[in-house]
Amino acid sequence: MGKPTGFIEYVRELPVDRAPQERVNDWKEMHHHMPEKRLRNQAARCMDCGVPFCHTGKMINGMASGCPVNNLIPEWNDLVYRGLWREALDRLHMTNNFPDFTGRVCPAPCEGACVLGISSPPVTIKTLEAAIAERGWEEGWIVPEQPRRRSGKKVAVIGSGPAGLAAAAQLNRAGHQVTVLERDDRPGGLLMYGIPNMKLDKRGVVERRLQVMEKEGIKFICNANVGENVEAQLLRKDFDAIVICTGATQPRDLPVEGRELQGVHFAMDYLTASTKALLDISNDIGKDAGSDVGNDASDSPIHAFDKDVIVIGGGDTGTDCVATAMRQGCKSLTQIEIMQRPPLERAADNPWPEWPKVYKMDYGQEEAAARFGADPRSYLTTVKHFGADTRGAVKEVVTIQIDWRRNDQGHLVPIEVAGTEKIYPAQLVLLAMGFLGPERMLLKDLDVELDARGNVQAAHGRFATSIGGIFAAGDCRRGQSLVVWAINEGRGAARECDRYLMGTTQLP
Repeated sequence: MGKPTGFIEYVRELPVDRAPQERVNDWKEMHHHMPEKRLRNQAARCMDCGVPFCHTGKMINGMASGCPVNNLIPEWNDLVYRGLWREALDRLHMTNNFPDFTGRVCPAPCEGACVLGISSPPVTIKTLEAAIAERGWEEGWIVPEQPRRRSGKKVAVIGSGPAGLAAAAQLNRAGHQVTVLERDDRPGGLLMYGIPNMKLDKRGVVERRLQVMEKEGIKFICNANVGENVEAQLLRKDFDAIVICTGATQPRDLPVEGRELQGVHFAMDYLTASTKALLDISNDIGKDAGSDVGNDASDSPIHAFDKDVIVIGGGDTGTDCVATAMRQGCKSLTQIEIMQRPPLERAADNPWPEWPKVYKMDYGQEEAAARFGADPRSYLTTVKHFGADTRGAVKEVVTIQIDWRRNDQGHLVPIEVAGTEKIYPAQLVLLAMGFLGPERMLLKDLDVELDARGNVQAAHGRFATSIGGIFAAGDCRRGQSLVVWAINEGRGAARECDRYLMGTTQLP
């Protein structure tokens, strides 16, 4: 530990964000860089707590507590404090293949479990992780590393999201020839099309990592939809093993009157179309995807320009929809949230080291508040039906307030509060209510067993499906979860796949 009194001497600081009024005019990332001296001061706050909970990666009450990839956080905090950035990067890469991704998009359950957070603001772990990764790129320390020898074994990874990329990176490191099959036109999965550019830059962050992986020998094949234009059973003949990392892409629907109207879309369809249009434009005019070229209403099939937008759902995907609609120039924006507004501080039934369920304004809500004057979220609200105009398009959303009460079985259920109906004008409605599990076509063709929730049946730690030589990792196995859990599972599936192929494994 570098500075025993650091947590007493220094207050928690975060990088300064670009002003909401400025950043909604482009698609560039939101944060300014923090000077090295201040970063080292933040690392000095790591307090040699004796029993650190930041890297435990446990599930408590259904939420992550501590880092799911078990990052050696106190160690690289100490190295950053000492100015040993290269050593900090090496320590970070021991457990996490993609700290440049998680340092941007992870909600930082590590900080929720930080021991310092019991009595003071926690260590800025996520900021330091991102800074270490960026220092690695700036200094040229992150370079392609070919495996020392090839095993002669071939592995197909289906899906190029965070689980698929982590599995591919680890299997390639073990010497296997890895082919990643992606059904979209660009690799990256959720990282490419499910997270907007201002939150995770595609050219400067995602594609640079993919290029390194390609130079390491990993082959990416796009527009390869296994189960449709690629026969699943042929993969079993052509490859020695398969790792399924397709994610949980089956969205939760809202079966109310008017659902079929034009202008009512799933959130992921909207986010994918927006990012695809942005990247296509930047290719055409030779600019970065984050520049202020924008994507106007003629560029994307689903667009928010000059529309009253309703986002239904309060999670990360809903926030990303809010921020995207703000950049596309929506007329108004309301976010419907069925849960109650969280408290400002931890409640008595939400103790440390659980993930703190407290009220916060994420980047999208900050931007909407800056333009429209208030947090756009309407809590304890549900949708009754959608109203149509004369053309069969949505024109309004009718909502009602609800109250959560326990039924005879003791379960909390939403009860409508009479007389609280409200009508919102709407020409674009985005359903961001989570995901139900993986799509079935591929799984049916491979004939793997599913669990009671419709996910691939594969025990955590073994990741082996009911079919020999086929493994599963990420959201298709565990259900909708965090990017960092997907990386954890991709690494774990690679380890067990390597053991299956070689009889033993040295992968962590």
